[in-house]
Amino acid sequence: MTKEQYLKNLCVPEQIVDVILDTDTYNEIDDQFALSYLMLSPERIHPVGICAAPFLNRRSISAADGMQKSFDEIQRLLHLLGMDDFSAKVYRGSEQFLKNELEPVSSDAASFLAKTAQEYSPEHPLYIVAIGAITNVASAILMEPQAMRENTVLVWLGGHSIDWKEKNNEFNMWQDVAAARIVFGCGMPLVQLPCFGVVSEFLTTGPELDYWIKGKNPLGTYLAESAEYEAESYAAGKPWSRVIWDVTAVAWLLNDHDRFMKCRKIPAPVPEYADYYSFPKDSHEISYVYRIRRDALFEDLFRKIAGHS
Repeated sequence: MTKEQYLKNLCVPEQIVDVILDTDTYNEIDDQFALSYLMLSPERIHPVGICAAPFLNRRSISAADGMQKSFDEIQRLLHLLGMDDFSAKVYRGSEQFLKNELEPVSSDAASFLAKTAQEYSPEHPLYIVAIGAITNVASAILMEPQAMRENTVLVWLGGHSIDWKEKNNEFNMWQDVAAARIVFGCGMPLVQLPCFGVVSEFLTTGPELDYWIKGKNPLGTYLAESAEYEAESYAAGKPWSRVIWDVTAVAWLLNDHDRFMKCRKIPAPVPEYADYYSFPKDSHEISYVYRIRRDALFEDLFRKIAGHS
């Protein structure tokens, strides 16, 4: 790939593009919003597959259990969207995180990503929107390094801001640092949406969800009630707000004229195992999101969910 083409691929596409979503959908309530937003944005996004990513927290007993629960949640959302016919394009992902930076974890999702990347080119790339641990994508890179590096663009919500002064132990990155090091270091076009310090401003509240989407249709009610149930589990009887993190990764593909966020090019940082970034002087450039236009993005998200029939 020429440098000119590489830099072009770091810019928001100007036409409808083919997209694979890689998501730990059951991990939190924001993935459900992101998946819905992606499927409800045909004006710019043509989905070609969805991959279930592993996760391990209080909602799973293992990475494999988290992946399977995410796979099942994807199917549930497709049903609410009235898109059951897309269920055949959902792939089970890794059942464990990478053991090192040399050995991929075999899965249907990683194989699908690696195989599909070979069908594209630098001039007509495949876009991968990743909103969980990056294990599936890193495994695909280890399986097909040239195709993944040359023919795809990765948009990943992962890590904290490069200006974040505390530990960089963001959940998506912390779960599989080896995988994060692969995607930051391989030279593929990468768009990073950092969590704390950037995407953390993309907050909503219960009354806002009730007003805009609850009761509008089964999908809107499910999303609103899921968010409210989760919030009540830790903030019952108190004011609360909730970051709908993962929507922003999908929104980058819709970000013509910077209507939802602002980006800049930076040298690729390197995630270190000690929970911080290092900054090599000879790094390739990535696109780095540094500001979210919260109101404009929620307006588009709520309009599409409420208008779904």
